Amino acid sequence: MLVGGMPQAVDAYLQSNNLAVVDQVKRDIVSLYEDGFHKISPSGTLSRLFDAIPAQLANKSSRYHVPSVLANRSASGILEEISALTESKTVLVAYHAADPDIGLSSAIDLEKFKLYLADTGLFVTLMFKDADFTDNIVYQSLLADKLPVNMGSVYENVVAQQLVMQGDGLFYHTWPKYSSGVGTPYVVHTKDLGKDGAVRCVPVCMSQFV
Repeated sequence: MLVGGMPQAVDAYLQSNNLAVVDQVKRDIVSLYEDGFHKISPSGTLSRLFDAIPAQLANKSSRYHVPSVLANRSASGILEEISALTESKTVLVAYHAADPDIGLSSAIDLEKFKLYLADTGLFVTLMFKDADFTDNIVYQSLLADKLPVNMGSVYENVVAQQLVMQGDGLFYHTWPKYSSGVGTPYVVHTKDLGKDGAVRCVPVCMSQFV
């Protein structure tokens, strides 16, 4: 298991009350994870898969697209790498369930998956990793929903983290459109609890109760 810890970030905020200082601590944690990945995979394969998680979620694709991250590689050829990322406890994996009617875990496709970070704070830091300095306004804007980035990927990571924290496995299924196989449809959003026709709208903070 790779060693890190968000308590360092919490302590940095309590000591400084400065989100820029916190961001630097989280960048150091990300670097620690990447160093650990390089020890496991000197070729850099694990690090590249890890670093691309925010971009892959922002693409709104139905799966993690391996060839766009690792040239000439496919999902079927990196099953060991995905297992290593899972065992590191830094990454969460959601597998596609081909037929949810027979049980999610019994119908997974190991070659179709989405990757999330086990901590959403690190997800945000990784999203802005290439910037020379992430100023406080980045986090303030994220919290105020005023930053021109794909916030959907951040909230998706939040929901994945919440589900795992309460002991649930992560699975997903895709339909070309709503069908008779769909029960009560839910939309997780940043607004209040409500309904839009037959769709139940649930705030992010309540997603684990759906």
